[in-house]
Amino acid sequence: MAHTKHRKQTSRPARRAARTGRRALRREAPTTVAVLTDPGDFAAMRAYRSFTFDDHATYLRQIEGLLRSLASRGIHVRVGPFDPGEYAEYCADTGHEPDSSRTRTRYAADVTTAGPTVPYTGQPLELLVTELEYEAGRQATWERASGILAAAGECAGCGDDLARTSFDRASQALMRLLEAAGPGHHHLVCSVPAEGGTLLAALHARCDDQGMVHLVEAEALVCCTVLAAGIAEDSPGGVVLRSGTSDGRGSPPGRPDEVRGWTLRDGWLQPLTEAQVFNAYCTDAASGDPVPPEPGVLHRPGFVLPPPEDG
Repeated sequence: MAHTKHRKQTSRPARRAARTGRRALRREAPTTVAVLTDPGDFAAMRAYRSFTFDDHATYLRQIEGLLRSLASRGIHVRVGPFDPGEYAEYCADTGHEPDSSRTRTRYAADVTTAGPTVPYTGQPLELLVTELEYEAGRQATWERASGILAAAGECAGCGDDLARTSFDRASQALMRLLEAAGPGHHHLVCSVPAEGGTLLAALHARCDDQGMVHLVEAEALVCCTVLAAGIAEDSPGGVVLRSGTSDGRGSPPGRPDEVRGWTLRDGWLQPLTEAQVFNAYCTDAASGDPVPPEPGVLHRPGFVLPPPEDG
């Protein structure tokens, strides 16, 4: 007598519940889209036959449509840059075929998520590209400054870890500066001369009436690292602080913004005079030519910061 093996059947409600669960998980799983923001990078990718786009503007419109479609389904989307040079290295290291859309997808998943990305929240593509370029520049600055710190070694004469000591000093300096600046909105720029070009980092902060400082930790980390690199290298860097009562859209009538400055000397921020602040703020950094002062902005001397607490 023959025996027939019956497959266990899944009920229709169970299958429907499984599909619903998968859709819910898909919405919770983040998606990273790698974008060719630069026309030169776009032109480089056209060398691959599997890359079917032939117009950068059309490509960007298609990317924007994809982002909107993903966001409309409740999917959390982040956008990162697609670097053709890095992509070629990735293919050489992994052995993947470079002229393949599947490889490009793998690259976006394996490499781009570890690099600079920004969330897509429905902003226009032009703004998204600007945010991405800013984030990429910030990460590149952090990596360069971190490399300088990593090569700093030990403090001569004391044996301390120079990188750690320099970072501690930089953190103290920036926090004491912002706390002393008082209530309002503050825009701080650190600049440190370095091999390969000046390191620049910006930080936006708000100090409330209770003396609490509110800032973006990622910005603070880059600023601290840049300033620490200057301390470790004994570099003649500097800090400029612009303070006002608004959030960057200009102070109310009768309440002009104030600009102060400090130079990095002997491992600490030393205040500039009002004349030095004026000269620094009204001189083109690249050419050295004078720049007309901005209307409604007051140039003030930097204030003295309490000395560091090296422990």
